[in-house]
Parts: sequence; structure tokens; C-alpha cells
Amino acid sequence: GILLDFSHGFLHAVSKRFTFAHFLHDLCMRGFTAGLAHFREEFAKAKHIAIITGAGVSAESGVPTFRGAGGYWRTWQAQDLATPGAFSRDPSLVWEFYHYRREVMSSKEPNPAHLAIAECEARLGQQGRSVVVITQNIDELHRRAGSKHVLEIHGSLFKTRCMSCGEVKENYKSPVCPALKGKGAPDPNAKEARIPVEDLPRCDRQGCHGLLRPHVVWFGETLDADILTSVEQELERCDLCLVVGTSSIVYPAAMFAPQVAARGVCVAEFNMESTPATQRFMYHFEGPCGRTLPPALARHQSEVI
Repeated sequence: GILLDFSHGFLHAVSKRFTFAHFLHDLCMRGFTAGLAHFREEFAKAKHIAIITGAGVSAESGVPTFRGAGGYWRTWQAQDLATPGAFSRDPSLVWEFYHYRREVMSSKEPNPAHLAIAECEARLGQQGRSVVVITQNIDELHRRAGSKHVLEIHGSLFKTRCMSCGEVKENYKSPVCPALKGKGAPDPNAKEARIPVEDLPRCDRQGCHGLLRPHVVWFGETLDADILTSVEQELERCDLCLVVGTSSIVYPAAMFAPQVAARGVCVAEFNMESTPATQRFMYHFEGPCGRTLPPALARHQSEVI
């Protein structure tokens, strides 16, 4: 049947003077539509949906990831500065990097993928169904889109942690401290600010005044145990899992969806390309998440509310 359909499609393409590229695109779109229809049946039945998101979702909002080709802040990539060692050696430089990342977010907005997830959570919540977002992203765009049930496994750009007393606090100040005002330019020729450590962000808890650091999980650090426990509980409970915009190579997050697939639960991957985990999943939708996700999460005809 497939072969006949293929040859018929090819002859049709030739007769219409389509290029072979057009034909392949047409075939892919038909595959997407058929796969989507089956996925939508799973979606209609699901009571507890877990959505795992990674840098690809943020990238579509223009958020820099500082990874891969061209992914530099000055002459560094994230793995050079997002480490405990880098912070102890040069806290001023690391704070410049994070100050820049915080300030960049004021010009970024949630994209259609973030909004589709948030709308889906609100709608399904009224039907007694649940949606949880498990994100590797630290930009809070899911929260800004309206998502309520979000587990930020790598922390947040807009939280600080005191190196002395350990207090974690939300912090939306711009700049995060007066000494960082106008600093953090990404230009490779930018001069380092060399801010004295006493002028970097400090704890305002009475009698503490310890040095603050970004409350994010750096390379070489372990994930927060309480958040991991919550993630494990959600993955055990979910009856449908979506993996959106993640390369499936950063551990332990790379194991979350395969773990769900291993117990026979439907997993759908939405990504710009195949990943090392694609073969383990029931569905793979290729392309920008802002285009593929909204039709996947839209109201199903069986929904009454």
C-alpha cells in the first residue's frame, strides 16, 4: 500500500511539474498529519501529562543558549563560566555574564509553544486533568506564559542563593546590584568590569551580608534533591509525556522521557531534528516547536469544557 501510494504520489508530482523536494515535503506533511491524528487520540485520553522542555523552546524566543557554533558571550561559552570553579576564581566575571542574561530577558517574550502549553494546562485543569512542565530552562518564560505547575530543574536566572546562609530568594532587580549597571556587554572586546567582591550582589538578611550567586545548577553540580523527587513522582504518574526542544544529551534530564517510555507510556518528541533518544519514542514531530506544538495541544473534539 505504501509503495503504491509512493509511486502514485511521485507520478502525480511529476505530472504537476513539482520538484522532488516539493514531493518529499508533501510526503512529510502527510506523515505529520497522520502521526498527529494518532497522537491526538492519546492526548484525548490522557489524565496526567508531563511536558519536558529544553533550550530549543527558549531559542525560538531568541534567548541565547551560549552553546554550539557562534554561541559565545565575549570569548566564553556557558560551560566556561557556569561552574563553581569559575565563580570562586572570578565572581565579578560570572556575575557580568548572568547580569547580561537577566537583562536580555526584558526584550524576550514567550512564543507560541510556551503559550500553547500554558493554555493547555489551564483548560485541562478545568476538566480535572493535569499538566506539569519539567524544564531545563532558567529563563522563566513558561511562568510568564501563564504555566502554574512548573518544575525548574536547573533553577532560575531570577533567583539568588546566599553563599553564607543559603537563603534562596526571587530577585527581579535591574541591575541586580548598582555596580553591574551598564556592565556585561557580550562584545568580545568589552572590558572586564573587575567589580570588587564587596560590591557584587550581597545577602540582605539581617546580620549576614554574604555573597550571592545565581540560583542555577552549574556544570559539575547535582540537581536539587527535592525537585528531583517531585520530578520522579510526576514521571511515575503521567500517562502521556511530551519532550519539547531538548537535545536529550544533558543528564539526568536525558533519562526522564526514556524512563517513561520504558514503562509503556506514550512519549512524543517535538524537536528541530532527531536526537539520540528518538528511536525510543512513539512519536517524533520535526520542526519549530512554535509550529508543531499548538495543533498537538489544541482543544480536542471530545473535550466538553
